[in-house]
Amino acid sequence: QASRLVELPYSSFDDDDDDDDTAEQDPRVWYPDPPKPSPFSRCVRYLAFLWNLLFLLLGLLTLAVGVWGLLTKSSLSGGERGAPLGSDPMLLFVLVGLGASAVSLAGCLGALRANPCLLRFFLGALLAFGGLELLGGLLLLLLRRRLRDALRDLLLLCLLRYREDPDLQFLVDEVQRSLQCCGLESYRDWERNLYFNCSSPGVQACGVPASCCREPLQEGSVPNAQCGFGALALGPAAAAALLHTGGCEAALAAGLRGQAGAIATGAVTLLLLEAVGALMALRVLGDITAGRVWR
Repeated sequence: QASRLVELPYSSFDDDDDDDDTAEQDPRVWYPDPPKPSPFSRCVRYLAFLWNLLFLLLGLLTLAVGVWGLLTKSSLSGGERGAPLGSDPMLLFVLVGLGASAVSLAGCLGALRANPCLLRFFLGALLAFGGLELLGGLLLLLLRRRLRDALRDLLLLCLLRYREDPDLQFLVDEVQRSLQCCGLESYRDWERNLYFNCSSPGVQACGVPASCCREPLQEGSVPNAQCGFGALALGPAAAAALLHTGGCEAALAAGLRGQAGAIATGAVTLLLLEAVGALMALRVLGDITAGRVWR
């Protein structure tokens, strides 16, 4: 028998059935599928995730170094700090590590979960960092003389607090050893330090740190921490035979001028990396807005 369509009167349906029918989609109406992300969009999304993951690991490493430095310094001093926490150089590592980790984590989760809020936060942070870097570069160019005076004051502070802060002691030793210099303007500047002043009652009186010595190693392998003892009581010729008598201010200024190209290259590279990360985040954010990225 041939099938036939039976039409029922409208009155046979109650109100509840009408509500249920309107809630359901009509199978005869064609609904287009949502647009799918292109292979290029998928590639950019995964690259953005990996890019931020790399910087997340670097930020966590920097944070770990800063925390390790603070804890080590506290254990060596027996819990009694010679300098306030706000002036500790290791605090800079902690702050940089925290900032880089937070921003990179937002970029990772924003790219992975297609979260526009996290991606906007990531873009805003990159723009803020880039602006601060450009502002710092302009200040370096405009305030070179003032920065040179500030560097001199910093070196003098490091010299005066050499025995009070292990971080400053390590920094000064590395600068003097690598640049082959001693003191601020000359090796005589170490008389300003209470521990090395000739009127000091300690064994280091009239001496300089071992990093000033021309031959800081005894018999070529063993560090000689006493090689600078009594050097300030020697004449200029005898001191020149034992120490690097030139000051670190001129050597450091010459070294910075010689490394100006490398410093500028590093700054430009950092800005380019941030720009690449921002462009990838913008692409992912645009795909989210257009509805082409689906979780």
